[in-house]
Amino acid sequence: MALRRGRTRAEVAAPEGGLAVELRGVTRTYGRGRGTVYALRGIDLALARGSFTAVMGPSGSGKSTFLQCAAGLDRPSEGSVRLGGTEITGMGENKLTELRRTRLGFVFQAFNLLPSLTVEQNVLLPLRLAGQRPDRRCAAEVLAQVGLADKARRRPGELSGGQQQRVAIARALVTRPDVVFADEPTGALDTTTAAEVLGLLRSAVDGLGATVVMVTHDPVAAAYADRVLFLADGRITDHLERAGAQRIAARMATLGAPAYEGAAA
Repeated sequence: MALRRGRTRAEVAAPEGGLAVELRGVTRTYGRGRGTVYALRGIDLALARGSFTAVMGPSGSGKSTFLQCAAGLDRPSEGSVRLGGTEITGMGENKLTELRRTRLGFVFQAFNLLPSLTVEQNVLLPLRLAGQRPDRRCAAEVLAQVGLADKARRRPGELSGGQQQRVAIARALVTRPDVVFADEPTGALDTTTAAEVLGLLRSAVDGLGATVVMVTHDPVAAAYADRVLFLADGRITDHLERAGAQRIAARMATLGAPAYEGAAA
């Protein structure tokens, strides 16, 4: 379904729309002295608007920390982060919260829908939290785009896992954000449903000009992206452009990550 309308430095040429995500010298450490743990080590990254990027790496490579720092959910120990041209590194918590609510979208493995709210209310929640007037026509539009036009009055518990993730995608897109961050969005879904969800994210990029940054362990999911970044020991060690699942799985194997069963699909 379509929605309408080997290197340590990963640079993507910026079109007229500019950069959606920019990290410069981002390091994240935990602890002090001999007990210091480096989750990220000097990440330099620039991603253009309207791009779909997958981030992969072995367990403990820094994927989750990367996503949290890039999305303003965690602060780097060193370096700077810019989202949609806005420097967020030294931004106060109130302004950062406002930015996340109005200019970022999030899709999580666990869906994170509020069970007491209807589908429509869940989709409109970012607008309410941002102090904007909820627009039911906007909710109807994004729900139609993800194939759930007839589910607006349902509650999450009445939907399948795949339908709940579609609601989460609609919620992420309702504010027309600068960036959608997706954390293992297909981890709880079967293969067929996962393909439908990934198709929606791909269509959001191609049809709406959205920017998607997705952390995943699945080479099949990563193959939907324009490029795949590989993290190891807190560094971007390599990347692939428009690669298939088998090639991505082979590259992951060189990083010491186990092959994923769906890679040959």
